[in-house]
Amino acid sequence: MTTTPEIPQERRHASRAAATGPTQPPPKPPGAGRLIPAPRVFYPAAVLVVGFVAVTALFPTKMGEWINTANTTVVQELAWWYIAIVAGFVFFSIWIAASHMGNIVLGKDGDTPEFSLTSWFAMLFAAGMGIGLVFWGVAEPLNHYNSTPPGMAGDTPAEQASSAMDITFLHWGMHAWAIYVVVGLAVAYSVHRLGNPISLRWVLKPLLGDRVQGFWGDVIDVIAVLGTLFGVATSLGLGVSQIGAGLAHLGAVDAATTWLLVALIIIISAIATVSVVTGIDKGIKWLSNINMVVAVGLVVVLLLVGPTVFILSDFVTQTGSYIQNFFRLSFNGMPFQEDGKQWLGWWTTFYWGWWMSWAPFVGIFIARISRGRTVREFIVGVLLVPTLATFIWFSVMGGTALYQEVFEGGGLIDEVDGVSTNTALFQMLDLVAPSFSVLLSIVVIFLIVIFFVTSSDSGSYVITMLSSGGNPNPPVWSRTFWAVLEGAIAAVLLLAGTAAGGDADPLGALQTMAILLALPFSIVMVLMCFATAKALLAENRLRLRKQRQWLAEQVAEELENNKS
Repeated sequence: MTTTPEIPQERRHASRAAATGPTQPPPKPPGAGRLIPAPRVFYPAAVLVVGFVAVTALFPTKMGEWINTANTTVVQELAWWYIAIVAGFVFFSIWIAASHMGNIVLGKDGDTPEFSLTSWFAMLFAAGMGIGLVFWGVAEPLNHYNSTPPGMAGDTPAEQASSAMDITFLHWGMHAWAIYVVVGLAVAYSVHRLGNPISLRWVLKPLLGDRVQGFWGDVIDVIAVLGTLFGVATSLGLGVSQIGAGLAHLGAVDAATTWLLVALIIIISAIATVSVVTGIDKGIKWLSNINMVVAVGLVVVLLLVGPTVFILSDFVTQTGSYIQNFFRLSFNGMPFQEDGKQWLGWWTTFYWGWWMSWAPFVGIFIARISRGRTVREFIVGVLLVPTLATFIWFSVMGGTALYQEVFEGGGLIDEVDGVSTNTALFQMLDLVAPSFSVLLSIVVIFLIVIFFVTSSDSGSYVITMLSSGGNPNPPVWSRTFWAVLEGAIAAVLLLAGTAAGGDADPLGALQTMAILLALPFSIVMVLMCFATAKALLAENRLRLRKQRQWLAEQVAEELENNKS
């Protein structure tokens, strides 16, 4: 879904020296200074991933068939579980924010936020922008318009369009960011408040105690590494698919074949690897900032040249519809629709699994930039700001495409082949801005390439940190190793999807693996909720007890003064 700029260095404040908190500064991660600081995490994760890549590369057809079987027998049966827990994450986040626990500071009690509110919001917005939004911005609303989701209103074009935007807002709204809140809050509290290393195992210490330093802690970190790897690989696969489609649309290549996509993965992964090896962090940050400006500029241009009033009206209307239908959409498992499970497996289950596979990556990033915020500030900011940004994005991109279909005679949906998911954005640009659509298409391709590079670079950083026991300065060779594997996973899964499905969409293999790898981490996330709630409730009870004790002392002192 997302890409994040390089994690910034934490800034110190004069007030921090005098601040008091529940713990001492974070200790060095175990094994710091060794070539492989956490071998019990690195070796199992590396062996599993390298083995998967090797087997899939050697037997793409067999692996593709196995992935297809897993999709029909396992993935489609996971919908109820993913729907239930993701809805639970939303309500968990709201409960924590609305309670007295929301007053707890993510840091020492004297800490102030490290970044201004404007900068913090900007970085949250950056974390919410990525390959996924570019890929699905036009394609998803059009797909739902062309084929109305089972059980939703679709008797007229207006109902089809409204249902399409409703389900799109569901997939990209608060539910996605509630997943990130669960991980980000757990990590922020564990690291900034309790002083633990930056590793997911430590967030479960309130439940597991010292066992987090043993076998079960290793299992948690390995699951997080694998989930993040396949989540990033899925985004990379989506990115190159759209790049290839864009090049074919512009006439630069004859067709976006699977081997062309693999070549693009190799080339762009090589660029990302060079950025890792050379350590050009400032360059990546600069490219990330440029990319955000380009993304915002693209939205502004389309808002101005497109149906401006319609887009603004659609944004307001669909935001209200999202709020009005929130509960119905959140718990819609489609049990009475014959093709409900299949539809959910391709859409909602995939999204919830994809977000969960990205949760360690995005969660750690937003935790690192949120020191000094209260729990309530953190949750409200993370839930609402990126959600609002994505709603604006889809209202402009998807709203413009739907306007073309409903009011301008169509042109984006083929009567036989339906929606061309990979090229839908480029086709929409041709219709809306024919005089400079080529320029806009080049801008979109540039946008995706840089998102690809920054995703791989930043993703490899987080994965390396997780596989190094929480070391915030992991070795360059390890970052390079994981960056290469991210590209390799995307490449072999595209090949496997093509080998098994013939003319079928090769992205299906990527989507299936993202869902499957998210399953074990979904269990970890449920445990995170209990662990975080247990720790926050315990601290809140202590705070309230100390407040009552202080108040009793003040009353007693006042009464004593009155007597005298």
